[in-house]
Amino acid sequence: MRCFVYRFPFSGSLSLKSLKKGNIPQHVAIIMDGNGRWATRRKLPRSIGHQRGAEVLRETVVTCKDLGVKYLTAYSFSSENWQRPAEEVKDLMKLFIEVLQRELDGMIENDVKLNLIGQREIIPEKILRVFENAEEKTKFNKSLVFSIAFSYGSKQEIFDAVKKICIDYDRSEIDIETAKPEMLSGYLYTAGLPDPDLLIRTGGESRISNFLLWQIAYTELYFTDIMWPDFNRKNFFKAISSFQKRNRRFGRL
Repeated sequence: MRCFVYRFPFSGSLSLKSLKKGNIPQHVAIIMDGNGRWATRRKLPRSIGHQRGAEVLRETVVTCKDLGVKYLTAYSFSSENWQRPAEEVKDLMKLFIEVLQRELDGMIENDVKLNLIGQREIIPEKILRVFENAEEKTKFNKSLVFSIAFSYGSKQEIFDAVKKICIDYDRSEIDIETAKPEMLSGYLYTAGLPDPDLLIRTGGESRISNFLLWQIAYTELYFTDIMWPDFNRKNFFKAISSFQKRNRRFGRL
């Protein structure tokens, strides 16, 4: 299996003629749906679909870096996914460890910063160590912040944020009377990251699935029937092109 990020500069030509260089989304979030169904339709083990999905994610990281996208957030494993069959979860954990370890040098060389968002307290220690090692080794990288939403659920994220706010209020560290909604953003797993400009969901479903519910209040949504393992560079360009045709008013005229 190939790695997430190319270890050398991408040499292929970019089809940017239809894209406005000055209107590239700063932050792209992706719900990578369809790995299992892609494999099942080809009478392959679901694990093959996840492996192919990891390759596509690597290619997407490269594409974002080439386009000048500064933040990429990928929904890789939800808090509900722990309820999947034990064998599939085991295969996924093995895949995460293998790819993260293999890609670490590539992320360092390509100036990609890895960021884990999710419930760290319920992530198995072995895989959490791999994530946190990658975070530590890439923490000074700046070209692209690559956030992996792992063991992530947005309702739990918001609930955890409210609990932290209550604790800080009891400690008289915040003034509720002068607090603004933006304050909550600083208590989320995504604290310090800008809200997504564009959310892409593959796989033919048109729902958010408990992903970044607070952060996507004014995010542009893009749904496609294409399964994630088939979502190539050209498909990513189509999503960006769709984004560029929209008039983002943020509630204003």
